[in-house]
Amino acid sequence: MTKETTVTSEKPKKNLLSSFSWIEEFSDANGADTEKKAFSPDEDFALMFEEAQKDSEIQEGAVIDGKVIAIGPENVTVDIGFKCEGIVPIHEFKDATGTANVTVGDVLSVYVERLEIENGVVHLSKDRADIIKAWDEISQACEEDQLVEGVVIAKVKGGLAVDIGVKAFLPGSQIDTKAIKNLDKFVGQRMKFKILKFNKKRGNIVLSRKAVVAQERELQRAETLSQMQEGMVVAGTVKNITEYGAFIDLGGMDGLLHITDMSWGRIKHPSELFQVGDEVKVKILKYDREKERVSLGLKQVSPNPWEEAEYKFPMGKIVKGKVVSLKDYGAFVELDDGVEGLIHVSEMSWTERVKNPSKFVKVGDVVECKVLEVDTRNKRISLGMKQLQDNPWDALEVKYPVGTIIDECEVKSITDFGMFVDVNMGIDGLVHISDISWNKKITNPAEKYKKGDKVKAVVLGIDKQSEKFSLGIKQLERDPWENIKSRYRIGQSVDGEITKITDFGAFAEIEEGVEGLIYVSELSEQRVEKVGDIVKLGDKVRAEILSIEPKERRISLSIKQSARSEERANYETYMGDKNKKTSMGDLLGDKLKNAGSGKKDEE
Repeated sequence: MTKETTVTSEKPKKNLLSSFSWIEEFSDANGADTEKKAFSPDEDFALMFEEAQKDSEIQEGAVIDGKVIAIGPENVTVDIGFKCEGIVPIHEFKDATGTANVTVGDVLSVYVERLEIENGVVHLSKDRADIIKAWDEISQACEEDQLVEGVVIAKVKGGLAVDIGVKAFLPGSQIDTKAIKNLDKFVGQRMKFKILKFNKKRGNIVLSRKAVVAQERELQRAETLSQMQEGMVVAGTVKNITEYGAFIDLGGMDGLLHITDMSWGRIKHPSELFQVGDEVKVKILKYDREKERVSLGLKQVSPNPWEEAEYKFPMGKIVKGKVVSLKDYGAFVELDDGVEGLIHVSEMSWTERVKNPSKFVKVGDVVECKVLEVDTRNKRISLGMKQLQDNPWDALEVKYPVGTIIDECEVKSITDFGMFVDVNMGIDGLVHISDISWNKKITNPAEKYKKGDKVKAVVLGIDKQSEKFSLGIKQLERDPWENIKSRYRIGQSVDGEITKITDFGAFAEIEEGVEGLIYVSELSEQRVEKVGDIVKLGDKVRAEILSIEPKERRISLSIKQSARSEERANYETYMGDKNKKTSMGDLLGDKLKNAGSGKKDEE
């Protein structure tokens, strides 16, 4: 337990010999009687000198030895022979795993950071003491441009913390000659470093491993260049991958492996074959000693398998191969080392629309297929599976020629653009939405049909090459536009329902499947800014036919003209009645007048 020291007599500071006669009083924390201790001139001078100098040697900035007497969660308490103990932060003893490497009884050197006697504590630092002790060695290493060795102890902000006897900082930019993303992998490694700079006053040391690596790489590079010859097969490590190739580290020297020299087959990106860090054997294709550029080849290490592909896999031949890759558009089958063929999804089945090739094949399957096309120049072989089966489209064309009415088709699926129906031959026919009804108000097949419904349809077309089977439902009924002029005439007023509104006008259905367009200028006598202000969907309107164009399936209507015609007809009717009433009244009035006066009609 730390005791507080109370000075009861003034202690001389300048005259050391005066300490022979002064008395120092000590009192414990419980206020016990003070114990007086006196020194006489006869006592040992060295002992008295040590006692007098003990406190004067402990001052801020000094490095002193102390003994660990207690370990707490935050600080380590050290006895430094002063009237009060010192404390060192516990984190200065922790290693990379967070373990504090300190035990009670350890003797260590500490740096006095600041004295706070009034609080009964001295602030110490083990790290700064280590730095100061090691400073002479570090300074010497810097002066002589020597390397230092140390262990990476932790990842810190901006780089790594390194123990070289004292803690030093290794910036992220100085770790290697190339950018390093994962710094954690260096923790625990022992490496050599060059000292970039140090600050004795602050105790900061900055290291560089980059300079060491560059120096080692330069030596390795010189050795590699001295042995390099075109045509050699050498080992290397993939250093970097780009869209056009990969850079291979040959030992202090980088060579470019272009994408065109990676494989006899076609690849879209080097990452399909390599990852950074892969070990590869490559051939030196070209070496420019002046520019120190090296071009490498991987495929040149082995013979070109495509040179004999046309003879080994002729068109029409049935072959076997192993499925090595699946894409959305098909399956790649390895026919020989370095030679792959593609079974496109369209060549897998005559009847099914294959969306995913995994429904038919899996990676590793051995499949039988037919060679459809061989392109050795572009290194492509097209394969087919369905060609090994009978083509149902041949039978479909015979059974259902164009114009045939199929009485019963089952709706298998419905889409926004139409619906697929089954005609019981393993082939689905498409009824496009435009062929479902003459009524344009139907914008989605689901409005009228559902999956499983039985429908009647007529064959509109069969395209065996594209595998398209087109059917129609509306064609079973009369086209309302046929003989349209026999039912309607220009100037005729018709009733209709607004079915569609656009910026330029509104469409009105005057009978099922027949719509007319009312341009915005024909909606009203007044100027119309917005069509929706005059009419709305579902409104019943009366309009006059302005024009009929059967070929274009177009009728122009006018609400404005219909109103004018109706007004004119009402006026004519009114005027006709008025004229008739006036003439008869006049005649009757005259007769009555003449009869009353006794006069005869002279006329």
